[in-house]
Amino acid sequence: MMAKNKEPRPPSYAVSVVGLSGTEKDKGNCGVGKSCLCNRFVRSKADEYYPEHTSVLSTIDFGGRVVNNDHFLYWGDVTQSGEDGIECRIHVIEQTEFIDDQTFLPHRSTNLQPYIKRAAASKLQSAEKLMYICTDQLGLEQDFEQKQMPEGKLNIDGFLLCIDVSQGCNRKFDDQLKFVNNLYIQLSKSKKPIIIAATKCDECVDHYLREVQAFASNKKNLVVVETSARFNVNVETCFTALVQMMDKTRGKPKIIPYLDAYKTQRQLVVTATDKFEKLVQTVRDYHATWKTVSNKLKNHPDYEEYINLEGTKKAKNTFSKHIEQLKQEHIRKRKEEYINALPRALNTLLSNLDEIELLSWSEALKVMEKRPDFQSYFVVLEKIPWDETDHIDKVNDRRIPFDLLSTLEAEKVYQNHVQHLISEKRRVEMKEKFKKTLEKIQFISPGQPWEEVICFVVEDEAFKYITDADSKEVYGRHQREIVEKAKEEFQEMLFEHSELFYDLDLNATPSTDKMSEIHAVLSEEPRYKALQKLAPDRESLLLKHIGFVYHPTKETCLSGQNCMDIKVEELLANSLLQLDHGRSNLYHDSANIDKINLFILGKDGLAQELANEIRTQSTDDEYALDGKIYELDLRPVDAKSPYLLTQLWTSAFKPHGCFCVFNSIESLTFIGECIAKIRAEASQIRRDKYMANLSFTLILANQRDSVSKNLPILRHQGQQLANKLQCPFVDVPAGTYPRKFNEAQIKQALRGVLEAVKHNFDVVSPVPTIKDLSEADLRIVMCAMCGDPFSVDLILSPFLDSHSCSAAQAGQNNSLMLDKIIGEKRRRIQITILSYHSSIGVRKDELVHGYILVYSAKRKASMGMLRAFLSEVQDTIPVQLVAVTDSQADFFENEAIKELMTEGEHIATEITAKFTALYSLSQYHRQTEVFTLFFSDVLEKKNMIESSYMSDSTRESTHTSEDVFPRSPRGGSLDYNYPDSEDDAEGPPPYSPIGDDVRLLPAPSDRSKYRLDLEGNEYPVHSTPINCHDHERNHKVPPPIKPKPLVPRTNVKKLDPNLLKTIEAGIGKNPRRQPSRVTAAPPEDTDPSDNYAEPIDTIYKHKGFADDIYAVPEDSQNRIIKVQNSIVINTQGEEENGFSDRVSKSHGERRPSKYKYKSKTLFSKAKSYYRRTHSDASDDEAFTTSKTKWKGRHRGSEEDPLLSPVETWKGGIDNPAITSDQELDDKKMKKKPHKVKEDKKPKKKTKTFNPPIRRNWESNYFGMPLQDLVTPEKPIPLFVEKCVQFIEDTGLCTEGLYRVSGNKTDQDNIQKQFDQDHNISLESMGVTVNAVAGALKAFFADLPDPLVPYSLHQELLETSKIMDKTERLHELKEIVKKFHPVNYDVFRYIITHLNRVSQQYKTNLMTADNLSICFWPTLMRPDFENRELLSTTKIHQSVIETFIQQCQFFFYNGEIVEAPNPVACQPPPSNPVQMVEPMVPLQLPPPLQPQLIQSQLPADPLGII
Repeated sequence: MMAKNKEPRPPSYAVSVVGLSGTEKDKGNCGVGKSCLCNRFVRSKADEYYPEHTSVLSTIDFGGRVVNNDHFLYWGDVTQSGEDGIECRIHVIEQTEFIDDQTFLPHRSTNLQPYIKRAAASKLQSAEKLMYICTDQLGLEQDFEQKQMPEGKLNIDGFLLCIDVSQGCNRKFDDQLKFVNNLYIQLSKSKKPIIIAATKCDECVDHYLREVQAFASNKKNLVVVETSARFNVNVETCFTALVQMMDKTRGKPKIIPYLDAYKTQRQLVVTATDKFEKLVQTVRDYHATWKTVSNKLKNHPDYEEYINLEGTKKAKNTFSKHIEQLKQEHIRKRKEEYINALPRALNTLLSNLDEIELLSWSEALKVMEKRPDFQSYFVVLEKIPWDETDHIDKVNDRRIPFDLLSTLEAEKVYQNHVQHLISEKRRVEMKEKFKKTLEKIQFISPGQPWEEVICFVVEDEAFKYITDADSKEVYGRHQREIVEKAKEEFQEMLFEHSELFYDLDLNATPSTDKMSEIHAVLSEEPRYKALQKLAPDRESLLLKHIGFVYHPTKETCLSGQNCMDIKVEELLANSLLQLDHGRSNLYHDSANIDKINLFILGKDGLAQELANEIRTQSTDDEYALDGKIYELDLRPVDAKSPYLLTQLWTSAFKPHGCFCVFNSIESLTFIGECIAKIRAEASQIRRDKYMANLSFTLILANQRDSVSKNLPILRHQGQQLANKLQCPFVDVPAGTYPRKFNEAQIKQALRGVLEAVKHNFDVVSPVPTIKDLSEADLRIVMCAMCGDPFSVDLILSPFLDSHSCSAAQAGQNNSLMLDKIIGEKRRRIQITILSYHSSIGVRKDELVHGYILVYSAKRKASMGMLRAFLSEVQDTIPVQLVAVTDSQADFFENEAIKELMTEGEHIATEITAKFTALYSLSQYHRQTEVFTLFFSDVLEKKNMIESSYMSDSTRESTHTSEDVFPRSPRGGSLDYNYPDSEDDAEGPPPYSPIGDDVRLLPAPSDRSKYRLDLEGNEYPVHSTPINCHDHERNHKVPPPIKPKPLVPRTNVKKLDPNLLKTIEAGIGKNPRRQPSRVTAAPPEDTDPSDNYAEPIDTIYKHKGFADDIYAVPEDSQNRIIKVQNSIVINTQGEEENGFSDRVSKSHGERRPSKYKYKSKTLFSKAKSYYRRTHSDASDDEAFTTSKTKWKGRHRGSEEDPLLSPVETWKGGIDNPAITSDQELDDKKMKKKPHKVKEDKKPKKKTKTFNPPIRRNWESNYFGMPLQDLVTPEKPIPLFVEKCVQFIEDTGLCTEGLYRVSGNKTDQDNIQKQFDQDHNISLESMGVTVNAVAGALKAFFADLPDPLVPYSLHQELLETSKIMDKTERLHELKEIVKKFHPVNYDVFRYIITHLNRVSQQYKTNLMTADNLSICFWPTLMRPDFENRELLSTTKIHQSVIETFIQQCQFFFYNGEIVEAPNPVACQPPPSNPVQMVEPMVPLQLPPPLQPQLIQSQLPADPLGII
């Protein structure tokens, strides 16, 4: 009974478990399950459940403290909580009968009563009796938990009667039931509750169970609970039911049949098992051990639940199975990898079908073992099979175990390999056959889609055999071949037409007219038409060619590594020893520099990386460059350093140059800002000329991860910044390099520093005489065409094979020296070998005594380049033409070679030049004597050439003016400077439209200081005679040959003559003291090639006139006055009558000209281009001088000539040398009035307004009607969406958005790239917001019709005049609804976007008013040539402004908003009375043609100097 204490505690009950017991004879060889039932209830965890409990004990065990000489066991207690939450403690006693293991009779105990009476006892007593756990506890009690029976005595509160319903072991069920019946009778006498537990129901015999139930049904309140201790089914239920019978206050438990309870229990076990298996499956390493995993999982609830239900043993078995599966899976994967790798091994070791086609697998294995690469693919293991060795764990060893090859899978792979080789052989044969079929189809053109060709090959046998992918691959390869061939032929054609690109001005971005002329000429060529389907590629090749023509370098040469400059340098470097002749070298005083101080500027550690790379290439800080050792002192500084300026220039360290390294747009921008700070600091300390002239070199770091997708952008932006800063740009060389910096880059940068040092000395050095310039007596330039089909050593062999050949000055990698007797003395001749593109910059800028022009008689392009170059050479310089071919037999056997050799000889005859041929198979022509006559001719004319050159140099040096740009520190190379718009925050275009270092017009106050030369170029007034006809300067890098005399030079260079004529027309309306002008042009019947000036002895010589070879007249103040295409002499009292008498006598004066006016072949070639592009003009018009056009444009013209289209081509290349023949002038003047009248007739016609064509490429998108670009699903053009999205995502707050113009080249690139791929990402292009905004505006400008229809313009203007604001807005809203639906959707979209832009006006400064000014001409596109429009432009603008401000009202049914104060962002005026009336009509000029827009160069576009 429950003890009653003062403190409440849970009730305690003692339950006695009884059942059949005794000897084996009585109960059989196994018990009825009393012990298992008690074990499962008291210790339910699977690991604590013991299925075996013996009743046969030794005397010692029986007398131990656990049994304690009693025939009952104390199992301990269980605290149980009922459904009502009330806890109770249940003590469990098992009544049994222990058998002596010696006598097999029951042990003698203190209680000698039989089992039936003993089991029914309600009071038990045993002092210090311990709790029983398992059989192993007996005799080892100290190793187990020791818990005593409470107080050594218990009062039994109920009985649990166990009946075994299983088959039993040598026991009759009836005997058991009879024993149970007697036992029940004894138990019932105690008046205690009794419950029958049917045990071992998992092995139940049905009729046994029914008999038990029948037995219980005959008894009062006797309940049967079906249990299974093994599966823990209903064990707890039977004890709970007994407690309920003892304590009626507890809820009565529900007795569940065994099968239902078993299902519930099994479901619980299954769920726990699934969770545990999932837990185990997280282990992926089959090397894991149970100990490690169990320790890791022991606190996991799923793990603990499974251990409690199933036990550690089962958990370990489950884990072991999983580990075995992992291992087998690993072995399977390894085997699969080996089998998959076997074909690759077979392809390498057994690739010859003829060798293995008939071999069996075993024979093939023997062949493989003999291969040298066998060990690379296979491994022979000492132990087999391979999957039972540690080889399965060698993941990094990809070699195949050789014993694996004995499997059927490996043999099958071999058979498939043989079949594959057979089918592949057949496939390759068929692909080649199909390729030949395609080659026979003549109409396949480059760029032709496969779909257009497939119908012609569908019946071809090879086409039927190969797959679609193969056929497309073969066709793609065929297309690549013919496209590549067509592009090469197209490039060759461009070289053949070299005169077309080198003939006129220096505009690196040709005008629309010039491009039309080029296309007109080239369109007649089949090679041009061959790329018709690849028009964008063709245009790209053409623009690339034009870009190279005006900015050529050996790195960008279109011939690549076949560039003549590269080959010459390589050959001379290998053939000549760089000897020290004691002469002053290229760097003048810098030759004495043994130590170079370098300041390295970079961001994010780039400076230190470059310094480390230079030190890696150095030995003890000594660097070898061009045969000389320099000690380097490097100072890398991070661009972010706050001590940048203090570290740059110290008393102990004065840098010779600064390397600026970058690898991103961000770092490039940062570098530009740093250089600006440095130069600004330098401008404040001008006293130090070295600091002021410090040279900078931009170096692009290699992109290791790319590839680069950003490399072209970085290169383009870097070149632009270098152009602005007037400093060298060192690009990443072609090829793949593992490092960020290449040795060639470092050497190129160091040479640039040395050149800058040389320039700094040159600036302060006096003008040297000819003799001081060099020790060479003659300077000869040999020119050859890049990519010509002959070796460089062939044309150099006449010099290199001579014993008198030696190295030139150090650093002149493309020159050599000859010691040769000419005349009576030994002469030193410097031969500089250059490509034609490098030689172009030499023609005027350098002193050259003669040219050797080499061309290949096998290549028309070579002759074309020669003609283009020779045309611009002054006819005072001797020329030697050299044709190169294989042998003399070629002349007679090959008609094309004969034609080119004949043409070359004919040109030489016309210009009185030397001509010879070099034959690769002849040794004679490799001797120096082949040029002896030419050298003699050059020597004879040396004085005349040098006098002409020096007089020209002196003329340039006598006038000094403030530089437009400071000179670049690079001495020998030219500067590229581009005008910057004040509104353009981006870099300039890659090519200047008017040339480099050019001032468009002098200020009005300076006009008196300038005159116009014969070509229409500005030049300073001075008193030195001029001796030659100037040639337009080409922007090429001059070679390291003899420079001009070093004098201060002006940066005001000559303009394109055609451009100047247009500009002069604008300033000629108000001429001040303009002298009379006399034209000087040949009459129609005069051969242009005969128009030359006469020698100076035929002209009246003024007393003060210098004794020179050539001269021009002077005025009374000894000033030479040059006017456009005429010479004007200022004499006192003769200004009204034109030329003075002494000038009229000098009409036969001989002036230097160009060879194109001396050779009919050269001149006619150039003229042929002119006639092809202007076939509607007569010869008379072709030779009309600019005098007529000047007069026609200045006779009271109402149009501003700077804004009107002008036929600038009429003064082009066909102008011959100018004479001063008065008689010819009179004839010409008689013809002019008639032509002027003809020219003015078209101006009287009313022209239909057409917007200027902005694009110069064909497009299937831009310029198309708006309706063709949209669909009902996508009512907004995709390009507009992309641009607006980009702007709103990245640049909505950009200052000056839509006002600041973007880079024109980037705008074109955006549209071109979109033309090719509509899915292109603007973000990936790296373009600026202003460029995208410009491209968006250009889209609307290119539409055939404006977005706001012309038909509604008048209504909009009239409505805008309504005074009442609300009425005006509603009327405008009704007009907008009249828009075409497509126009309406797009107009709403773009106005909504502009409204969002205007909302950010505080940051972007673009109010609705500003935006309307920028956008109204694009959206409405009125006729600007209609002068009536100029009075309504403000109304046009106000219409668009209203739409932007009231966007929500017009398109989204919003409320009318109050317009913001237009001056809200501006400070209030100091005197409000003086405010200007805000409604002054805006006067806009007519639209400009792009080719005529020329901006004034600012003094410093970057604000750096």
